[in-house]
Amino acid sequence: MNILRCNFCKTVLNHTFIDMGMCPLVSSYIKPEELLKMEPFYPLHVYVCENCYLVQLPEVQTPEQLFSDYPYFSSYSESWLQHAKAYVEYMIERFGFSSGNQVVEIASNDGYLLQFFKEKGVPVLGIEPAKNVARVAKTAGIPTITKFFGVNTAKELSSTGIKGDLVLGNNVLAHVPDINDFVAGLKILLRRQGVITMEFPHLMKLINDNQFDTIFHEHFSYLSFIVVNKIFSKHGLTIFDVEELSTHGGSLRIFASHIEDDSKSISKRVQILKERELTAGLNNIETYASFSDKVQATKNKLLEFLIKVKREGRSIVGYGAPGKGCVLLNYCGIRAEFIDYTVDRNHHKQGYMMPGVHIPIHHPSKIRQTKPDYLLILPWNLKAEIMEQMAFIREWGGRFIVPIPEVKVYS
Repeated sequence: MNILRCNFCKTVLNHTFIDMGMCPLVSSYIKPEELLKMEPFYPLHVYVCENCYLVQLPEVQTPEQLFSDYPYFSSYSESWLQHAKAYVEYMIERFGFSSGNQVVEIASNDGYLLQFFKEKGVPVLGIEPAKNVARVAKTAGIPTITKFFGVNTAKELSSTGIKGDLVLGNNVLAHVPDINDFVAGLKILLRRQGVITMEFPHLMKLINDNQFDTIFHEHFSYLSFIVVNKIFSKHGLTIFDVEELSTHGGSLRIFASHIEDDSKSISKRVQILKERELTAGLNNIETYASFSDKVQATKNKLLEFLIKVKREGRSIVGYGAPGKGCVLLNYCGIRAEFIDYTVDRNHHKQGYMMPGVHIPIHHPSKIRQTKPDYLLILPWNLKAEIMEQMAFIREWGGRFIVPIPEVKVYS
């Protein structure tokens, strides 16, 4: 039997955060002609370290297997593009980045964010491991190297004179199995008085708002501010500011610098958030033990609602085919007997089927054709954007279902 150890402090993992059974990889969309083939499922069993309180998922596949060919393109979300543009304007205003600086984004996807720095005349470089996604960025004129990031990549870039005045990563810190190697790489790549920003979903929001569907195999870590502060400090980096964001159901944006850099004062928000997390019990193993019961209750309520709707003879379709949707549907056992189909604006997903549950994915235009009674919003973090785009379903009395943190219906 393999002994599981903490990704950060190497303590033996003995405590379960949640065990969601078996689930396919959320990016392994199925072609109709593949339905008779074997489909692999993997344990979705999340642990919490009793020493450092890092919530983590053991590695079931390598990053190369998970991310080398990736179906997620950031530019398909209008609200995420707006978020990226606002970030660029804010960083230029706050830190004065200009043509004399170098911005490096890790997990830069299709250039969704770096394009806005480029428009401002700031030199950019993207680091993106997914070859198919990196090609899109390069075609758009965003300099991009196709590599996984860590100490080795940071040393390669540094040896050629590339250092970042701003090194950023949005929703990548949770995706790396070796978090020590990743953060050590940040230290190497950062210029002497440079700034690191990282955005990641906040564990406290995940627990409080029951966001269990954000747990999937591509996410190796579920991060509190207390834990991230420990990790960065171990690798010679100081977190000097933190902001709470609404993205992805509630995220943190941290600002870090070299521990030797005394030019940046530590914001009061750092201590305030630490104290809030301590008050919430995130340094107490008992806090993590009650999460499973909350998740089971939400699963039961969702299934009860869907059964009631189907008994009334009403139709339900999904909106979106995101990773969180795959987890929700598989964990709850929601298949085609409940959901006729789902739709997605990403043409890379259209014509495929959702992993595990085999619900077909269509173009959003199909909704006007079939006029469903209910639209289940799977990327619930984008519910405002989606409800605005799909407002026309009200013409025939259609209603929206948002499943997280609990089932809620909107007319």
